[in-house]
Amino acid sequence: MSSLDRKLLRDLVRMKGQAAAISVVIGLGVLLQVMMGGLVNTLDETRATYYDRYRLADVFAPVVRAPNHVLARIAEIPGVANVEARVSGNALVDLEENALPVRARVVSIPDTGGPRLNDVYLVQGRLPSPGHGDEIVLLAGFAKARDLVPGDRIEATMNGSKRLFRVVGLVESPEFLYTTAPGELVPDDARFAVIWMRRAALSAAYDMNGAFNEALVGLSRGASAGGVKAALDRLLDAYGAAGAYGLDTQASNRFVSEEIKGLRVTSAVVPPIFLAVAAFLLYIVISRMVQAEREQIGLLKAFGYSSMEVGLHYLKFVVVIALVGACLGALGGIVSGRALAVFYQSYFKFPFLVFQLDKSSFAIGFLVSILAASGGSLFVLRGVFGLTPAVAMRPPAPADYSGTGQMAGWARRWLDQPSRMILRRIMRHPGRMAGSVIGIGAGMALSVTTLMMMAGFERAVDLTFDEIDRSDMSLTFVSPLAPGAEHALARQPGVLHVEPVRVVPAILRNGLNTYNGAVEGRLEWPRLNRVIGAGVQPIGMRREGIILAEPLAAILGLEVGDILAVEVREGRRPVLDIPVIGIAQTLLGASAFMEIDALNRVLKEPGRISGAYLSIDDNQRDTLISAIKSMPAVAGVAQKEDARRALVDLMNTGPGATRYIMTVVAAIIVFGIVYNAARIAMAERMRELASLRVLGFTRDEAGFVLLGELAVVTLAAIPIGLVLGYYMTFAMVAGFSTDIYQIPVVFSPQACGVAIIAVVLAALISGWIVKRDMDRLDLVAALNTRE
Repeated sequence: MSSLDRKLLRDLVRMKGQAAAISVVIGLGVLLQVMMGGLVNTLDETRATYYDRYRLADVFAPVVRAPNHVLARIAEIPGVANVEARVSGNALVDLEENALPVRARVVSIPDTGGPRLNDVYLVQGRLPSPGHGDEIVLLAGFAKARDLVPGDRIEATMNGSKRLFRVVGLVESPEFLYTTAPGELVPDDARFAVIWMRRAALSAAYDMNGAFNEALVGLSRGASAGGVKAALDRLLDAYGAAGAYGLDTQASNRFVSEEIKGLRVTSAVVPPIFLAVAAFLLYIVISRMVQAEREQIGLLKAFGYSSMEVGLHYLKFVVVIALVGACLGALGGIVSGRALAVFYQSYFKFPFLVFQLDKSSFAIGFLVSILAASGGSLFVLRGVFGLTPAVAMRPPAPADYSGTGQMAGWARRWLDQPSRMILRRIMRHPGRMAGSVIGIGAGMALSVTTLMMMAGFERAVDLTFDEIDRSDMSLTFVSPLAPGAEHALARQPGVLHVEPVRVVPAILRNGLNTYNGAVEGRLEWPRLNRVIGAGVQPIGMRREGIILAEPLAAILGLEVGDILAVEVREGRRPVLDIPVIGIAQTLLGASAFMEIDALNRVLKEPGRISGAYLSIDDNQRDTLISAIKSMPAVAGVAQKEDARRALVDLMNTGPGATRYIMTVVAAIIVFGIVYNAARIAMAERMRELASLRVLGFTRDEAGFVLLGELAVVTLAAIPIGLVLGYYMTFAMVAGFSTDIYQIPVVFSPQACGVAIIAVVLAALISGWIVKRDMDRLDLVAALNTRE
């Protein structure tokens, strides 16, 4: 081992505290890089494998009613590899006497064997026996939430008729990784069921004998999904086509895709921030280390070592720290990535997991960590090359302290001697102090960002269910009801107010931009489910145009004054060109709104409603629920509190779970930065502190001189951290928000307070550790050290 390498080991041991703190910061950045990269790869690979093994359809084509012979014509469309027809419909499952019925989707499977497309994974039990119309299988998530097992019996209302079924099996399906009731966006296993039964029995229940109402299509390799969808719409138009759609807009797959997209954004944005902070810390450490070792650098050069050799020695110091951090981060990323992947497997209900590490994330993590660390150091190492032995062995030019004389008079009047020493130190080294302030501020910004994002999640829930949705209950009907239904609902016991709504499925187009959604007809000034704009101000529905939710306007590329093409997929199915008259702020979904009478007028169906929001008397809730159960026109009913709980669960698991991880990581980073600043200050002032002790200062007085500087730096960093954190929140929120749900940017005093407390606690703990080491200081050894 060369002399320089032995010196490197001694330096690492001597500065083990600072080196460990920086390695942790780098390691956390690499950990997130590896963890997120592996998680994205795992989810992507698991999803693709699951879809392939169980033959998930590439295109779905719902219709009102099409005869079975049309299936042969669908098979002849260029690009179609296989096709299967099925019957599907909505149902209500009644499980408890005084509880709301559970909404369900019923799907047929062939009369013999299993489906050729959209196959199911059998978790428990068996598939229904051919010819047994009372046997069904249930989605395993719903069965688990409701404590149902094979052998249990349930009652369900299908097409207005109540029937008793026996559960013979529990299954999972690639089609229902993310399950929501029609018209809702938040999944809730306990409030939505999926039922599979043999096609003959289901066809009889929905009057579909000899017909189907949904075609499933698998594409051949290289086929154009757009061309097949267009051909399907033309072919099925005479049978009430609702618009063919592909996997990209299928509800379950879209949610999984948005989650993977959010994880990709997080993996691209967050780790580089941590690594940038680490590079800055290394810059401070290596700059002060080089400054303190000027004489050693001169001696090395005097003994024949070249500037390149000396520079590489200090670069090795940085690279070793970076490599240790990167290795620890890589190992931690593998472990945490596996744990998080298992969590997502349960959340998305994958029956298996294909764990796939992202090899590029390892390479990127190591490369970026080393480059970030080296980049911060190269600026300092330039000075090493410029030092000649004679210049390096001379003490550096004294700092200009003339400016401190101006404060001498008032400082003596207001400050004691230790306080004046702290102030002089800060004024004499403003660059060093600024570096520490910025470093701590950047670390604090990470905490502020994660905490504000958590506050944004909470604000989204409060806005959705306090400001926007002020109803107690909502109903959806099997089909749009004629005028008078609203008044019939208002006469039910316990109903205080009824607000009708008309929801019409439609394809929304603007040039090449399309969105499979719906147009919602609302009252001119809705009270129970409002549409809000900027500043949470309610927006009135005007009759001359349509109002778009902000994410929908972004998807379609529309602004106020543009024309939106609306292809209605219900009734007469007109194609409408409607001007955009407003942009609404929504936190759930990407909706389009019109005044209900104007919508019914363009549809030429005056007075029709497809649902209603209710304000009810809690004392008569059970009576109202019993009345609703006896209404054959009701397709579904939901309580606001159930929806609120489901949204909170969604934001605390799955999409929102990673914010907790980032909060913990940010807290560790903050501590590492503050501790590192304290260790650097102690290393720089060791001889000075020993001198104070010899001159008669007590341990506490000497500690006050050191820790007072840390306190001033920490307090100065707090406002910087708050400002940086606020603006970083915008980037983080943009990565987590999707067209399914949006997170508002909230300036939360509580989040800021928690971040401040975290920084102060980090400073107190770091100060205690440094003070303990300072009390153990060998005064003789410290005084023998030359400046």
